[in-house]
Amino acid sequence: MPICWLIAWIGAADHECAESKRGSDLGPVATALQGKKRYDRIYLLTNYDFDRSKRYCSWLETISGYDPSVVDLYSVDLISPIDYADIYTQVSSNLQQAGLPRNDVELTFHVSPGTPAMAAIWIILSKTRFPAKLIQTSREKGVESVDFFFDLAGDFLPEYLRRSGERVKRLVDAVQPASPEFDKIIHQSQVVADQISLARRIAAYDVPVLILGETGTGKELFAEAIHAASSRAAQLFIAVNCGAFTAELASSELFGHKKGAFTGATSDRKGHFLEASGGTLFLDEVGDLPLDTQVRLLRALQSHEITPLGQSKPVQINTRILAATHRDLAADVAGGRFREDLFHRLAVGILQLPPLRERPGDVELLAKHFLESINADSAGKPEAQYKKITQAAKRFLLAHPWPGNIRELYHTLLRAAIWSTGTEITELDIRAAMLPVTRIQSSGQQDVIGSDFALQARLDELARGFIEQALSQSGQRKTVAANLLGFSNHQTLANWMKRLGMSGDLPTNSSG
Repeated sequence: MPICWLIAWIGAADHECAESKRGSDLGPVATALQGKKRYDRIYLLTNYDFDRSKRYCSWLETISGYDPSVVDLYSVDLISPIDYADIYTQVSSNLQQAGLPRNDVELTFHVSPGTPAMAAIWIILSKTRFPAKLIQTSREKGVESVDFFFDLAGDFLPEYLRRSGERVKRLVDAVQPASPEFDKIIHQSQVVADQISLARRIAAYDVPVLILGETGTGKELFAEAIHAASSRAAQLFIAVNCGAFTAELASSELFGHKKGAFTGATSDRKGHFLEASGGTLFLDEVGDLPLDTQVRLLRALQSHEITPLGQSKPVQINTRILAATHRDLAADVAGGRFREDLFHRLAVGILQLPPLRERPGDVELLAKHFLESINADSAGKPEAQYKKITQAAKRFLLAHPWPGNIRELYHTLLRAAIWSTGTEITELDIRAAMLPVTRIQSSGQQDVIGSDFALQARLDELARGFIEQALSQSGQRKTVAANLLGFSNHQTLANWMKRLGMSGDLPTNSSG
């Protein structure tokens, strides 16, 4: 009967669970010990403060019921927790000193705790010098085996690891446990899955992150998930829209001010940096910050201190910065509108979120999710009806480019659900629920023609869109609107509106 060893790193999540920073979550190592398999030895490696990890082991022994004599803790002094070559060398040496491999010992490596680089080395070692089983854990699925149906010929040399870091990183992505913090990001497209994988890795490191993407692509949702998956999860997440700041007040809003610092400063203000101290500050539309505020932000990132307006003494800060923008920052840097040094400071971790039109399969999935949410919210309300989308409406949703991305899709469905009179949301309901600018953009798209395609209905809806736009531009005056549309008189417009079922009770004179 072989002796069973579990070998694992102690990760940040493990420490935080022991320190009651993650609610009822046990963390990867403790979750593994809750499984059906019993281990004869628990061999733990740490690159954290040794006393902190000793306290973790005491907690682990209490929570798991394992005798302290079974649990061994070893300190590993790494150059960096993401240096593949150093991790390989140090772990190999440590396991050799423990007398491994041994014929009478069955090894299990736990790939979930620690960094992706640490997990990658477990995979390599299990296939080469130290044959072992691999497991991963998650709060949702508990303990799972990890299988790789390949062999590695010979040992991986440290120099090879330095040159092959990216390939190893891609390998370990397949075994990283799902992060519940990212479950709110509804998707099935690989392009979004890739960004979530990057975000999960970035979350573990206390570095600034720059999230790029068009308006409505979910930048704040990603920022919230990164914060929730980070070591700062128990602290505040504060989101601010830099585009809403006036040039005069931007520095005061972010860095605070003392009473009397400027006209209108009737009391002290902490500012968002200090309000988010210990947690995360999300700077949405950071590209809209004025240049003088960019200088102060750069200084805060470099020195980890700020100076409130009207105060001479700087204040130390402990705030992680996540930033986002829909702007082309490279063009802004070239045009002198955004500081290049600040760009590089923010873009330590960088995510590029794709627009909805470049996310295959996600529109239908999101529409289904949003409609379920809308139905749930309206359930039990007077005159509320359970809504479903017709096939023609679904085809239209899939064909539309959604320039406003996820936000536009949601609000269009919400309006359609509210305004549609029956239990079905039709294509015409969707078109009517679109904002005028979106409807006009939509009119140029190539329709998907099915068995229920009706050319006249398409033409009528197109006409309604242009008439509504003309009436809006003219202040609802028929004569002016008629001229805009190229009609000879307002009566022609009135006849069109009557045929299309539009209200004709509008003023006719051009002076309004």
